[in-house]
Amino acid sequence: MESLTSWIANSAANDLALALLSNVPGSPPILQTIHLLSIVAIMASALMIDLRILGLAVPSQDIHEMAGRLRFWALGGVIGVFSSGIWFVLARPNRYFNNPVFQIKFALLLPALLCSYWIFRMAVRNPNFFGTHLWRARLLATVSLLLWVAVVLAGRWIAYSEYLFWPA
Repeated sequence: MESLTSWIANSAANDLALALLSNVPGSPPILQTIHLLSIVAIMASALMIDLRILGLAVPSQDIHEMAGRLRFWALGGVIGVFSSGIWFVLARPNRYFNNPVFQIKFALLLPALLCSYWIFRMAVRNPNFFGTHLWRARLLATVSLLLWVAVVLAGRWIAYSEYLFWPA
């Protein structure tokens, strides 16, 4: 991990990210706003489809139709989160890669993305899956919800990790 952070810290991408965040007026809050709005798009999409599968929201809405409409918001959110968050990581790689909360966030992010991808894929390609395998679908929806909440909580705590992990 240390060689990766050193490589990023000495790269042209680091110089570009530092220049963007330091010299372009308003860029940090603008990028953070894009990041947060993108998280909202992902969370709202995942939440709606998961709650629908669990039978807790919009029971009259067809899962197949809902997933078809929401998948573009979810995909746009993923693109927005990555394209806005990468600048902060490139500018200060040591701050993020050596932060245990950041590591927890990314350890949770991959399974959350895979759960949501699979749910949206099944909803669009095989809408009968949720009727024939309801307990599996509900289990996956529950896991998806828990993972996304954990990802958001970990992301929020990245800036406050010193309160969680005191230096020895």
